[in-house]
Amino acid sequence: MRYCLALDLVDDQPLIEEYERHHRDVWPDVLAHIRSHGVSSMEIFRLGTRLTMIMETDDAVFNASAMGRAAVENDAVRRWEELMWTFQQPTLWTEEGTKWMPMTRIFDLAKQ
Repeated sequence: MRYCLALDLVDDQPLIEEYERHHRDVWPDVLAHIRSHGVSSMEIFRLGTRLTMIMETDDAVFNASAMGRAAVENDAVRRWEELMWTFQQPTLWTEEGTKWMPMTRIFDLAKQ
């Protein structure tokens, strides 16, 4: 399955540059966590302060709730998420207690 999610960055150019540097060398434990939960592909795009994540998953393995619970129990992933939150902020539409917010598909060329 493909997911498209959104999140905003703090509007501070040095912080944005640091955030991008961190994503050029993501911690191995974080990558292992992502892959072990059935995420087969993940890309993050930026326009200004808006981030869009495209994530493809193996439906037989992926469970967002289980992945979130496991992240809290994994020291490296928890530290990574705490560090990333220093650069990130919720969008205007982000629900309480959520970081990345699912986006709604409004067009699909394949279905036209």
